[in-house]
Amino acid sequence: MSIKLKAFLNIGLFFMATSAALATDLQVVVTNAKNGIAADHAVITLQPLFKNTMKPSQQGGAVMRQEGSMFHPFVLAVSTGTAVSFPNFDNFRHHVYSFSKTKKLELRLYGKDETHEIVFDKAGIVALGCNIHDNMLAYIHVSDAPYSRIAGQDGAGTFAGLAVGKYALTVWHPDQKSRTKAHTEEIMVTDGMGAVNVSLKMRSRRRLQASPGDNEYD
Repeated sequence: MSIKLKAFLNIGLFFMATSAALATDLQVVVTNAKNGIAADHAVITLQPLFKNTMKPSQQGGAVMRQEGSMFHPFVLAVSTGTAVSFPNFDNFRHHVYSFSKTKKLELRLYGKDETHEIVFDKAGIVALGCNIHDNMLAYIHVSDAPYSRIAGQDGAGTFAGLAVGKYALTVWHPDQKSRTKAHTEEIMVTDGMGAVNVSLKMRSRRRLQASPGDNEYD
């Protein structure tokens, strides 16, 4: 092998190693395509499309609590295989269920300070309800992607310390017109690239959990 070829290969390997080691921040901003209003509660995931040596922090157990006759949080994002606990902080019993294909479940009547734990072992969307309290509604988004964020009230989710490279970006929202098919696109994450904007086609009516009325469940 010639000296020039060796030098060229060494430079290439150095460049690839340096690129893989570079870390940058990325913000994804999600809005309603119809009116441009920020889409809070959107789940944003990133799947590297390259060999990624920068591993995300390990996700521990997640919590979907019942308190004030409501689920908290309204949308929970977890990695496939995560165990989610369902503690009841109310002074009365709840009966949590889901008929979703991703995970059918039924947590029969259980009271204050009791909890159940369910492992979500398949990627997809799980809609939750309560057989006793019709106002209660929540979603668990289960993903194989190593990076996920839930958009805040400004519709933004920020990922810190990403390796530069190409990613599959997906965005799902409980109000989107297609309930199961998320927005998907490939993006190239570069050093200091700033924000990526995503507009979703949304339903005209929001699927929000409602607070119970006064003395509704007394």
